[in-house]
Amino acid sequence: MMDETDIRIGNMVWYYDYNMIETPFRIEGILDGHIYNSLLPRSRLPLEKVHPITLEADHLLQFGFLPGEKEYGEDPDIYTYKYTHKDSVYIRDMAGVFQPVTVSENGTIPYGRPLLHLHQLQNLFYDLTRDNVFTN
Repeated sequence: MMDETDIRIGNMVWYYDYNMIETPFRIEGILDGHIYNSLLPRSRLPLEKVHPITLEADHLLQFGFLPGEKEYGEDPDIYTYKYTHKDSVYIRDMAGVFQPVTVSENGTIPYGRPLLHLHQLQNLFYDLTRDNVFTN
């Protein structure tokens, strides 16, 4: 179960619809233990029926992250997203667990907790940049 303090408006999550199909949606509101979205049945769901989307490398590629290129001396397990002309976000793929890293003179240094779910990536990027880039 997700905790209300772990999510925010704009996060992507999923629920089982009436046909027991995993249906993703974007959070439009959070109030009193319910998640709101205009496309949901009755426009809301109890928090316990909402599930996080597992983060995968395909999500990183979809959002514009680029894997390192070995032929240029880069680590192919580190994905880079350049959000300004001088700043980038780096994520290391560690067999399905995604660790944010920073680049230093001594190589890459991990920081924060590993990311397991898409909403964690969305929240990390928003916290670092105040930009809602990862919303599709």
